[in-house]
Amino acid sequence: MSALTVDHAAGNGPEWDDLVRIWEQADAPEGCTVEIIEGIVTVSPPPDNNHNIIAERVHRRLYSVLPEDWGVYQTLGTAIPLRKGLWIPDLAVIPEDVLCAETGHFVPAATAELIVEITSKSNASNDRIAKAAGYARSGVPLYLLVDRWAPAGPTITLYGEPSGDVYRVLQTVKFGDELALPAPFELTLDTGAFPTD
Repeated sequence: MSALTVDHAAGNGPEWDDLVRIWEQADAPEGCTVEIIEGIVTVSPPPDNNHNIIAERVHRRLYSVLPEDWGVYQTLGTAIPLRKGLWIPDLAVIPEDVLCAETGHFVPAATAELIVEITSKSNASNDRIAKAAGYARSGVPLYLLVDRWAPAGPTITLYGEPSGDVYRVLQTVKFGDELALPAPFELTLDTGAFPTD
């Protein structure tokens, strides 16, 4: 794993540009994810099969309700320069015209309509804390956290109404229960179809 720490308060500037350059030039093994989390460039191993099954099931359900000009992306970088973050969410719902307008390998996180993160055992706290705060700060309207490693057992939490670095919890259910995504999705996810570890 490689790491580089910088001043988190600096926002955009030379430090951010250096981090992005390192991120773009990283030569990680195939399937690994390279992200910048709170100013630290990190490399994570590929997710396990159950992680991928959950991502595919949510992905499939989202496509059943999305407008034709919105996409669900699994390898798209989302940038939050003020929080020194450049993350590869498990799923990002973003209008296609945003990708057409941006060059490079990432888009501003603020352009996402929904972000989905599925925790891995080794980095669940990043999804629960740093990424939730960053997506809220960016104004992403909905953040869906599928927490396979929650202390009280697997849960799925929908966050919304971002204000500063904080979201309001809209709904939390245990695996096996249904979770309703509000407009513009108007979708019910049956989490009983999610594998448990």
